[in-house]
Parts: sequence; C-alpha cells; structure tokens
Amino acid sequence: MPAAHAAGDAFPNKPVTLVTAFAPGSGPDAVLRLVAEKLGKRWDQRVLVENRPGGGGFIAIDATKRAPADGYTLLQVDSEHLAALPHLYKARGFETLKTFEPVAALFRTPFLVAVGADSKFKTMGDLIAAAKAQPDKLSYGSWGVGSPGHLGGEQVEVLTGATMQHVPYREVSQLFTSVGGGDVDWSFGSIPSSQGAYKAGKLRYLAVAAAKRLPQMPEVPTVAEAGGPAGLEVNSFVVLVAPRGLPAAVRTRINADVQLALSEPDIKARFDTFAFESLGWSPEEIERQATAKSRTYAELVRRKNISLD
Repeated sequence: MPAAHAAGDAFPNKPVTLVTAFAPGSGPDAVLRLVAEKLGKRWDQRVLVENRPGGGGFIAIDATKRAPADGYTLLQVDSEHLAALPHLYKARGFETLKTFEPVAALFRTPFLVAVGADSKFKTMGDLIAAAKAQPDKLSYGSWGVGSPGHLGGEQVEVLTGATMQHVPYREVSQLFTSVGGGDVDWSFGSIPSSQGAYKAGKLRYLAVAAAKRLPQMPEVPTVAEAGGPAGLEVNSFVVLVAPRGLPAAVRTRINADVQLALSEPDIKARFDTFAFESLGWSPEEIERQATAKSRTYAELVRRKNISLD
C-alpha cells in the first residue's frame, strides 16, 4: 500500500482538536459542534472544539499556525480571515493562505439589507437615491471594520457612486438594536444574526444581496429586483484549514468525512433554518474562491486606505 494511502487510512488514531475563531453560540460555532459530533462517531475518536475568538482572528491563528501539519489540529475561519485579513493588517506581513491550506468547506451565508421597521426606505432604490442625493449623510452599521457588513457597504458605494458613513459596532446585538431604533439607516445582516430583531418587529429586510431569492424568505427580493445595483453579492463562507504540509491522503479523508457529516438530516435542517448554503468544494476550489474574494477586498481596502494595524 502506498505511504499516502496508509496515512489517510490510519488517520485519526488520537483525538482531533478543532480550533475556531468564533465565539461560543455563534452560527459557525453551532455548525462546528454538530460536525465535530458526527466526525467523532465516524472516527471513533474525541473531536474537541476550542473557541479562540478575538484579535481579528489572530488569537485562533496564532494558537494553530505552529501545530504539526498532521490533521490533528484544524482551524475554523471564514472567507474574510482568508481574504481580507492580509489587506487589513498589512504591517504584519501575514498571508493566511501561505500559512494554512484549505481542507473542507462548511457553509456559505448570504447577507440581507436590513432597515428599521419604521424606516422611510421601502426599496433598495429608495435607499440608493437618498444616499446619492445627500453624500455622506446616510449611515450604515456593521459588526466591525473589515467585516463583510463593512466591505459590503463599500461595494455598494463602488457600484452606485454613493458615499455613506460607516459605523462599526462591537456587538452584533447592539448593531441591530441601533438599526431598529433608527440610529443608523441600514446594515447588512445574516438570518442568524438579525432574526431576533426581525422577529421582534424591529427590522425589515429590503433585499438579499445574492443572485437569487432565499427559499427561506421568498418574499424578499434580490438587490437588483429591489432597484439596487445589479451584481451586488455579499456573503461569507466558513471553512476548515490546516497548517500547510498536510499529507494529501489525510486532507482527502477529512474533506470526504466532513461532506458526509454535512449531508446528515439534522445538519441539513439547521442549515435550512439559517439559510446556510452547503458547499461541496474541494480544497482547490476553496483556495480559488478565497483568491477571488481577496482581489475584491484588496481593491476596497486600497480605495479608502482601510487599516486595522
């Protein structure tokens, strides 16, 4: 038997640790814990989840980047850790995809445009027209500088020629409280992060920043259908990566077993609730998608000299 196959067949023969850059109770954390449980049963090994949020992702990155490239320590990150972080922290000279290699994709989440329930804006066309008529007067909130909510707003400006004020928040819950209260005019939000305020009647969704409507909310139009710029897609994908140098057979084994876990009914039901899109991407496709996002983010960051250094 070739050595590469032997490595894959032998893995894992001890506990595996999944380090995540996300906080306990977040959408990515909830998915990771479900996947860890499935993998533990399939592998007959303990699969541990270790939360290391904060520091723009660097706390989790620093905890895992020197781990052996053997598959026993994996890191959960999103597309922004892969594609935006190197541009936002230029002084560090750190490129995520030079240190880590993609192993398996977990899900992609689309973002909706949210306004307060009492907002005067009824469509994306209304919002864009007001932003263009009053440069720098309208405000949009996000859950941090360099987040998809922030960079998505920058994309809206690029595509429409409007200029708006960005207001970053530390807490996602505070962001949607502020949108609902009219403290900021609008924000992007995922279904998991904004559904509390939405179900409480504090928010309305003007559109989904995707090519198609969401099956979970078929009444919400796409941005293009709602009078906004065609081609605006704001989303984030979440993946597992490993320190570079992982044996190919181990990477193939993990990727296949994660995909099997994601196909199980309880995880598919959770994804449906959150409008998470399951991704059957190979490691090579993850890298291709991250590289494409990196090009977009590089232009947006350069445009306003956005920095977190």
